[in-house]
Amino acid sequence: MAHRTDARQPAFGVNLNNREPLIAPDYDIQALLDLSTFVEKQGFDSVWVGDSLFSKPRYEAISLLSAISQRTERVQLGTACLVSAIRNPLFLAMEWATLDTISKGRTIFGPCMASAEEGVKREFAALGLPFGDRATVFEEGLEVLTQLWTTGKVDFQGTYFRYEDITFHSGTEMRPLGPIQTPPPRWIVSNPRLLGDRPTERMRKIMERAADRIVRWGDGWMSCCRAMHPEELTEQLGYLSEAAERQGRDWADYTVSYQVTMNIGDSEDAARADFDNYISMYYPELSQAMDLSNWGPVGTPEQIVAWLREFADRGVDHFICRFGALDQFGQVERFAKEILPVFKAEGIEVSADA
Repeated sequence: MAHRTDARQPAFGVNLNNREPLIAPDYDIQALLDLSTFVEKQGFDSVWVGDSLFSKPRYEAISLLSAISQRTERVQLGTACLVSAIRNPLFLAMEWATLDTISKGRTIFGPCMASAEEGVKREFAALGLPFGDRATVFEEGLEVLTQLWTTGKVDFQGTYFRYEDITFHSGTEMRPLGPIQTPPPRWIVSNPRLLGDRPTERMRKIMERAADRIVRWGDGWMSCCRAMHPEELTEQLGYLSEAAERQGRDWADYTVSYQVTMNIGDSEDAARADFDNYISMYYPELSQAMDLSNWGPVGTPEQIVAWLREFADRGVDHFICRFGALDQFGQVERFAKEILPVFKAEGIEVSADA
C-alpha cells in the first residue's frame, strides 16, 4: 500500500449545511451567514455549501456564496457539490464568473453529475434531462464551462449542447465577462463506490471514465462517503495517476479533497447517537440505504484526529468538514480548539510504510 511521503499540512474547510435551516428550529439562514464569518475567524481555510433542486430542498448555493463573499475576506468559497448536470452551462458560466469576481477570485467550483436516488431521477425528469445519460450531459457541460472560463468563448458541438462562437461580449464592452481566475479551480466530484458492488470489469470502466473526466476538465478531485475504507482512496488515486499519465499530465499538480461528515463528542456513543439522528433527517433516502459509518468519524477529538491523519497520509490535501449535529457553532468551535491546532502547529506526520 503506497502512502504519501511528503510532509504537507492539509487544509480544512467547513460545509455550512444549507439544508439545515429547513430542518433545524435554531439554525436559520442568518445563523448560516453568521457561521461563515465565525468559521473564518476560527482559522479555517474555506467554506462550502451543498446543492439540490427539490429532492433535498435547501437554499440555493450560488446565491448563498454571493452573500458569504461579502461577509468574509480570506476563506475560499466552494460547492460540495453543485449539480451542474441539471444547469444550463451558459447561465452557470455567467453566474460563477460573477461570483468569482465579487469574491475577488476566491471560488472553488465543485461540480457533480448527481447521485442515483429516486428523488434525483425525478429532478431530471422534471427538467426534461436524460438521467440515464447524465454522465454525458455532465461532461459536455464541463467542456462548455472550461472554454468560457479559459478563452472567453465557446465553440462546441455535442449531443446535448451545441454552440458556435458564443461569448459574453457584444463588442461594446471592454472585454468578455469572465471570472478573475481563468479558470477557477475545478474539483470534480466522483464517488463511484456509492453505486454499490459491481463486477470488476464494470467497476474498472466506471473508475477509468471518472478519472479521465477529472484529469481532463478539473484541477482536483473531490470525494466522500467511504470513511471506513481508506484503502479505496488509494485505489482511486491509482486510477487518477494512470489517467493523468494517459493525458500527459502530472497528478501531483491536482488537489485531492475529501468531504467528511463528523460529530465530535465526549464519548463515541454520545457522538454516534447525535450523528445518526442528524443524518436520518438530512438524507432520509440515503440514510436508509447506506451504512452511516461511511459518512465519517464520530467520537472524541482524539478519534477524529486519528481518522484525519489516516486519510491525509493517503493523499488528501483539503478536508471539507461537515458536522452532523444540530449545534453547528458548537461543533465548529470544538474542532477549531481541539483538532485544528494539532495540524496547524505540527503539520502532518506521514509514513512511508507498506
